[in-house]
Amino acid sequence: MNGDSGPKLRKRRVMRRRDARRLKEEARALLGAVEPNTVGQAEIDDGTIVYLLDGVVRLARKDDTLFPTLTNPVLEGLPSVVVDMGAVPFVCNGADVMAPGIVEVRGNFEESELVVVRDLRHGKALAVGKALVASEEMRGMKKGKAVRNLHYVGDRIWKTIG
Repeated sequence: MNGDSGPKLRKRRVMRRRDARRLKEEARALLGAVEPNTVGQAEIDDGTIVYLLDGVVRLARKDDTLFPTLTNPVLEGLPSVVVDMGAVPFVCNGADVMAPGIVEVRGNFEESELVVVRDLRHGKALAVGKALVASEEMRGMKKGKAVRNLHYVGDRIWKTIG
């Protein structure tokens, strides 16, 4: 180890009550009726905003898209895309999910909705992404990008919360 513990949270602060209420309303579809005692906000050095619910990073915002982090228990309730083991290293390096790597689409979703990318062998969450097409179309795709990768195992958000 070189002593570097990874990216740091910058500009960490507790959110004002009004801003926290707005965030909770926006996140309700993802989180359900979660009522944390404290809601904080911080920034990672790449400009990604993360939100801390009771001191734990549970949400992030990148390119105006709010999404749960890979450590958030709500991932179990989101639709998912299962990729073959050959796609895993690419997804874990930040690549978008390509149709040929998808072996199963679980659940139904529309274009632009959030999906969890899981590996075939263990079913582990590798990434959170935005569907580029609806689930029905994705099931029939043979080529092209299917999911835009927003957050993945090993990225700056992961290293910050890990």
